[in-house]
Amino acid sequence: MAEDEGLVSVDYEVFGKVQGVFFRKYTQGEAKRLGLVGWVQNTSHGTVQGQIQGPTARVRELQEWLRKIGSPQSRISRAEFSNEKKIQALEHKEFQILK
Repeated sequence: MAEDEGLVSVDYEVFGKVQGVFFRKYTQGEAKRLGLVGWVQNTSHGTVQGQIQGPTARVRELQEWLRKIGSPQSRISRAEFSNEKKIQALEHKEFQILK
């Protein structure tokens, strides 16, 4: 199986000025544009975290977006990705903003 085939799930956390700058809303919009599912939420320590699921190539696109672009007013210092695994089926129906 090629690298860009199949479904993958990955957790993420983004550090920097990512709260109070519509980061979750923009992340949801970008994920939906790419046809991905998962979730995003603010943490109590000033970061944004979540999970992305979908075709590997599309997940890679959102990872790059989380690493370098974000919302217009955000200032990303770094993005960390963990628990990456291949999955047989999507575990979420859509991409949600969690409170």
